[in-house]
Amino acid sequence: MKTAAIFFADGFEEVEAITPLDYLRRAGVEVFTVAIPSETMNDKYIVTSSHNVPMIMDLTFEEYLDSCKDGLPDLLFCPGGSRGADNLATCGELLAHLEEAWDKGKFVSAICASPAVVLGKTKILDGKKWTCYPQMQDNAKAEYLKGYSDKVFVTDGNLITSRGAGAAEEFAMELVRLLAGPESAEKIRKGTLQR
Repeated sequence: MKTAAIFFADGFEEVEAITPLDYLRRAGVEVFTVAIPSETMNDKYIVTSSHNVPMIMDLTFEEYLDSCKDGLPDLLFCPGGSRGADNLATCGELLAHLEEAWDKGKFVSAICASPAVVLGKTKILDGKKWTCYPQMQDNAKAEYLKGYSDKVFVTDGNLITSRGAGAAEEFAMELVRLLAGPESAEKIRKGTLQR
C-alpha cells in the first residue's frame, strides 16, 4: 500500500489540504496527517486553519519522525495558506526531512505559498520546473526563479507543485494518478462527478 504524509501547521488553507487528503484516501493511499508545532497551538494534535477550523491530526511531528524509522512515505505534501506556509518553513527539522525524502526518490509536493516559502528554502527546487501562488515566487532562492512557471500545476519528475485553492482538485487528481495509477484516478473522477 502506498503511503503519504501531509504536514499541517496553524494557518493552513482548508481546500488545499483537505482535497488531496480526501482524494488520496479514496484511492486507497494510507495518509498520515502530521501536526507541525507552532507558538499558536494550544494542543499538540489540533491544528487550526486560516479560517479558524480546528483539525485533529493523526500524529505529532515527533511521532511521525519516529514512525519513519521503518521507512519514509511515498509522498510528502505541504499545503498552503500564507501563515500555514510560514509556520511550516520555520520548522528546520521539516525542511531537512523533506530534503532527505527528496534524496531518497520520494514524491515531494506543495501548493499555494508552500512551493516558494517552504520548498524554496531547500534544495528541492534546484533545476526543477515549479509553480506557486502568484507573487509568492520571490520567497524562493533567486537561483530557483528560472524554473518558475505560471501554470496551474506542474509535475517535474518527483516534484508536484500547484498555484492555489482553485487548483486543489486538479492537483489532488495528479497526486492520485502518480501514487495509485490512472485507473484509480479515473474511478475518482467519475465518482466525484468531475467533467
